[in-house]
Amino acid sequence: MTEQLEQLEEMPEDWQRALAVVAHPDDLEYGCAAAIAGWTDAGREVTYLLASRGEAGIDGIEPAKCGPLREQEQRASAAVVGVSAVEFLDHRDGVIEYGTDLRRDIAAAIRRHRPELVITLNHRDTWGGVIWNTPDHRAVGRATLDAAGDAGNRWIFPELIEQGLQPWNGVRWVAVAGSDSPTHAVDATAGLERSVDSLMEHRSYIEGLTDEEPETYCRTFLTANAERASARFGGRPAVAFEVFPR
Repeated sequence: MTEQLEQLEEMPEDWQRALAVVAHPDDLEYGCAAAIAGWTDAGREVTYLLASRGEAGIDGIEPAKCGPLREQEQRASAAVVGVSAVEFLDHRDGVIEYGTDLRRDIAAAIRRHRPELVITLNHRDTWGGVIWNTPDHRAVGRATLDAAGDAGNRWIFPELIEQGLQPWNGVRWVAVAGSDSPTHAVDATAGLERSVDSLMEHRSYIEGLTDEEPETYCRTFLTANAERASARFGGRPAVAFEVFPR
């Protein structure tokens, strides 16, 4: 007898604003752009916050040239899925450190944008217990989970109040993409094609990463992820998240 897989819950829909916080350009495109496309189609507001400009991400391009290039590609990529607000924190790519500076920067952004949903990327040591995760992903993911609470506490980072950023205690969920312990999912059907186009905007990065034709590479990777999640989402292609309610 075939074992029935535990099904993922539908993501909450009673929200209007989301803030997506990741380490590098392309992190969201590999992780959850199909879901974001569906959300913006529904009239929801999504802002991207990137801890770095990804300047250390392409071996053949020196950081001073790589950073502006990857920023440009990220803005173009975001526009494909309906996101116009893209911000960068300028932490150094590859050596982002978990700590109070990073927590403060993310908490400040949460107070500015006042999201109900915060999105980040896998903060754990590995991808599925198989591939070691990068220090940047771990640091930013963990700091984002912590900053969702920091943003609502006036006694943590009181200097933010002096800057006019009042506490925001309205974050209701933090959703982690790329988790090997997902709890929820979003139907990716409507946004999947645009997620492929969105990832393809990172052409400089992809061409430095693989010799495979960029569209084939992007489509294969994203389709496989959506189909893998479909087994736990009623057969529908999906983007899976581990959701931490607050």
